[in-house]
Amino acid sequence: MAPRRPPMALRGPIPACALAVACLALAGCGNPSSKAGLEEPAREGLAIPIGGAYYNVFETRQLNLKTVPDRDYYLGDPPPKDKILYGVFLQACNKSEKRVETADSFTIKDNQGNEFEPLELPEDNAFAYHPEELDPDQCIPEVGSIAQQGPTSASMLVFEIPVTNTEFRPLELEVESPFDPELGRSEIRKFELDI
Repeated sequence: MAPRRPPMALRGPIPACALAVACLALAGCGNPSSKAGLEEPAREGLAIPIGGAYYNVFETRQLNLKTVPDRDYYLGDPPPKDKILYGVFLQACNKSEKRVETADSFTIKDNQGNEFEPLELPEDNAFAYHPEELDPDQCIPEVGSIAQQGPTSASMLVFEIPVTNTEFRPLELEVESPFDPELGRSEIRKFELDI
């Protein structure tokens, strides 16, 4: 018996249009704009260059320390009742041919100008982001590490933010690269956080 062909309504321009849209979406993800994160904050899921490395915020979410895996992500004291812990899960990759020092300055800003710095996480926290020098084609988190093989495939920054400030959206993450002597400055770019 010959295979049945789809009805005429399912053939033709509609599948072709869907394919074209999918191709455009993939092309947009692979080639981030050199201006992304400068004039307008970059969205989560878009890798953008900052000081020689590419940074990608995969996810931002509230941490619930009573559940797995959140209680393994953060082993510190729970926040006061008027504050919330947010995990920002990100990756930093060196796509150049020389060693690159990754960012050690991250700040969340709300639309009222309030600023929040990440909590200091211990060096032995396998999920925590810690700045380091990356060889070419090396990433944070390292390929094969617990963080890279975890649910987010990313390293984590933890911010303690007052509940009231979560209403002052959009919240933006500023990433500042280390000082570049060749440029004579650091580079700052922003992500809009999906909170």
